[in-house]
Amino acid sequence: MKLDRAPSRWITLVVCTFLIAITWFVFGQTLRHDFTNYDDDTYVYQNPKITSGLSLSGVAWAFAHVHAQNWHPLTTISHMLDCRFYDLHPAGHHFTNVLFHTVAVLLLFFTFRQMTGAFWRSAVVAAVFAVHPLRVESVAWVAERKDVLSGLFFLLTIAVYTRYVRRPTIGRYALTVGVFACGLMSKVMLVTTPFVLLLLDWWPLQRCSSQRRPRESSTRQSDLLRLVLEKLPLVLFALICGGVTLLIQRQLVGLPADLPLAWRLTNAATSCAVYIRQMFWPAGLALFYPHPENTTPVWVIGSALALLVAISALAIVLRNRIPYLFTGWFLYLIMLGPVIGIVQVGWQGHADRYTYLPQIGLYLAIVWGITDLAARWRIPRPALGTGAFTVILAFALVARVQASYWRDSATLWRHALAVTSNNDVAENNLGIVLLGQGKLEEAIAHFETALSIRSANAPAHDNLAKAFLQQGRYDEAMLHAQKLLELQPENQEARNVVGTILAQTGRISEAMDQWKKTIATDPNNGNANNNLAWVYATCPDPAIRDGSKAVEFAERAVRLSGSKNALVFRTAAAAYAEAGRFGEAVQFAERGRELALKQGNVRLADELQRSRELYDNGMPLRDYSLTNR
Repeated sequence: MKLDRAPSRWITLVVCTFLIAITWFVFGQTLRHDFTNYDDDTYVYQNPKITSGLSLSGVAWAFAHVHAQNWHPLTTISHMLDCRFYDLHPAGHHFTNVLFHTVAVLLLFFTFRQMTGAFWRSAVVAAVFAVHPLRVESVAWVAERKDVLSGLFFLLTIAVYTRYVRRPTIGRYALTVGVFACGLMSKVMLVTTPFVLLLLDWWPLQRCSSQRRPRESSTRQSDLLRLVLEKLPLVLFALICGGVTLLIQRQLVGLPADLPLAWRLTNAATSCAVYIRQMFWPAGLALFYPHPENTTPVWVIGSALALLVAISALAIVLRNRIPYLFTGWFLYLIMLGPVIGIVQVGWQGHADRYTYLPQIGLYLAIVWGITDLAARWRIPRPALGTGAFTVILAFALVARVQASYWRDSATLWRHALAVTSNNDVAENNLGIVLLGQGKLEEAIAHFETALSIRSANAPAHDNLAKAFLQQGRYDEAMLHAQKLLELQPENQEARNVVGTILAQTGRISEAMDQWKKTIATDPNNGNANNNLAWVYATCPDPAIRDGSKAVEFAERAVRLSGSKNALVFRTAAAAYAEAGRFGEAVQFAERGRELALKQGNVRLADELQRSRELYDNGMPLRDYSLTNR
């Protein structure tokens, strides 16, 4: 293997500065972005375990419980730390994501340079990894902290392992196992890392005797057995973490019953090919791609399978002559394994975030291959460098535009609908944004479109029930709430909606029973606490109205879900007014009005302004007709 000439420290510093600069050129804008309404709530801003910040009890909880239907305690702790330092200001949470990605970029550069001795090729791989548009989802989405954090530990595992290979000691091996365990506790997708290390043993670490000199087949088998046995502690950690995560997801999320194995296998094959196409032509990227189910044309499936088989066969046949093709290609396939959809969790067909680490293998194979071809064809190095810089700059510009779509949920979902078709998840989530803005007719249209695409979309039934409820169409609201309960019998949100419908039709005691049952099952349910607070604060029946209880439930609702929900501030204002604490009532009414205006909900802002005028005059609210959802 011909090595690059060792550059000076100044050149190394310039390259590192360039890698940092292009990373922040693309992703620095995210510090001005908001949270999204897709998973950021459960991961951060509506999760009281996270918003309370870092504590010893919080750390214990992170290791002993699941978070957002996953067990990734280090990721959970990182979100707690963000809330400790930045509260719920989105800029700080985005800053941490960009910082982790930047460190991962530098680690990739130094680790590949250490393994291969190829300075410029390693720099190009790191630069493409830094700014490829497929990285946007992992970096710009706060909920995908697990990607950038696990990526950092993955590359650190390889770096430590490389040092162990250079000079094997028990301490260095133990450090490798420890760093790998940290990676698994950030995202379980790293379960395939032991197999990646075996690939790196082949190339570039060249630990197989057949690569160095002719040996007997028995000796080669002995070497391979030694390398495999060396990875067993890592495999053990991977099996434990992978098994626990799969069990949790099967219990909490479930596997879509309408996706037969044949559909999942064909989608897995086509997704592998789609990711390759997106690598070369990253257009039409979106947060959510609907699963194609059985609609993929046979010729597309056949073409994808033929491509995968052909490249795999070529990599195996040429494994000695072009070892980087073997390592790079199978690194890509192996790391995609856990997320390729054979074990389907959710309704996505594929996802940009799943390429965060696997595509490093493709970058490796392509950059080394182009460099070898350029040397064979005697292409001048300046021309090769200019071409590489042009590609990197092009990717960076496209990624910068792609990252801009993440500035708020409305922009994100409108873009998804523009570049995908039959996207019920995007329709539903855009409807949520519009519902929060008080644009009921537009929201209902999107919810109904989502259900016309997939009638079993439980969140769309939930949101449509809430929208009809706000319009006073109680029969239709109850119909969709009951449908939600049919799809998800344990869904507490459906119980909340049913309770609100009962309250609006005068069956207040029955409604309160529904909310109390919800809180008994889920004490941290913000909507149930909010609804009870509203009834205690505004109910026309003086036997039910209770200012102290209203404040108790309202304060809990604010703590649980107030940061993004103006209705919660409205409830808190009414509760304080009922308790005679009009100064606090005015403050919460104003906070709610400001949030409603920020979210574009002019109707709610006007209601809060009128309520504030009452509180200024020492009068409590007596408008029970505005019962919360």
